[in-house]
Amino acid sequence: MTTVRTTAEVRLEGRGLQVAYDGRAVLADLDIRLPTGRFTAVVGPNACGKSTLLRTLARILSPVQGTVLLDGRPITDRSSKEVARTLGLLPQAPVVVDGIVVEDLVARGRFPHQSLLRQWSRADERAVESAMRRAGVLDLRDRVVDELSGGQRQRVWIAMALAQETSLLLLDEPTTFLDLAHQVEVLDLCADLVESGTTVVAVLHDLNLAFRYADHVVVMHDGELVAQGTPAEVVDAELLERVFALPCRVVPDPETRTPLVVPLARSRRCD
Repeated sequence: MTTVRTTAEVRLEGRGLQVAYDGRAVLADLDIRLPTGRFTAVVGPNACGKSTLLRTLARILSPVQGTVLLDGRPITDRSSKEVARTLGLLPQAPVVVDGIVVEDLVARGRFPHQSLLRQWSRADERAVESAMRRAGVLDLRDRVVDELSGGQRQRVWIAMALAQETSLLLLDEPTTFLDLAHQVEVLDLCADLVESGTTVVAVLHDLNLAFRYADHVVVMHDGELVAQGTPAEVVDAELLERVFALPCRVVPDPETRTPLVVPLARSRRCD
């Protein structure tokens, strides 16, 4: 196993995580440390445990063994609202209420800040306004969410997560089903969030976009973490062929000099 550890500050980490569905192990004794203030991309083949890892880190799933630590404390020691004020999770396929408009959906991100003693306030209004502005959907505030394009809807969901005012944001496949232009739009937004101080962790399928945008990469295979570190540190053709069964070359991206994956031509694969 190849593991490159980060020396950056860590607020969210998992130690010895084991997760199982119906007795079948999905994560096996996994250790992960997510650097603060960075963009981490989680990559790996289908059904390797990426989404399970994010759901476990967000306390949606409970590990059979191991511990998730948030700011040095077991995440299970915190109340649900306390976690939600610190950590936001955008799942793969969020469900939207029929007919809801953008501003009302984004406002739902303020739920962790509400209580019997604290109802809707000007601070909530400012948080929703700021979230829509940061996500670039302020001009859509009165539009029905179902009528938006895929890229616009994804930005609205991210705005709802931003309205929670969390410093940690977990995104499960935020670019799935989007065309290339909308994928870049969403990832540009993620990069902007990181520049403003948010820690972003995203499960991504497009390796070249992951390696272009991410400061830190986590590579998974069969429920195990096989590598983590900067793209330049961990990405090479041998690793990618072992994990993805993809014969390829890794060359510098002509735009960013980050690793660019070039699959071998069929004729070369058959040699």
